[in-house]
Amino acid sequence: MGKGDRRSLRGKLYRGSYGKRRSHETNRPQRELQPPAAPATAKTRA
Repeated sequence: MGKGDRRSLRGKLYRGSYGKRRSHETNRPQRELQPPAAPATAKTRA
């Protein structure tokens, strides 16, 4: 785990890349949750 490790934060800083360990946006707006849609009526075989 050092500069050559692509998964670590130090490796990301060294390479200048971004990813899960070093996200580009720090303050993301939270997505608004939509109310669940009404369930569709189940069709039965006759």
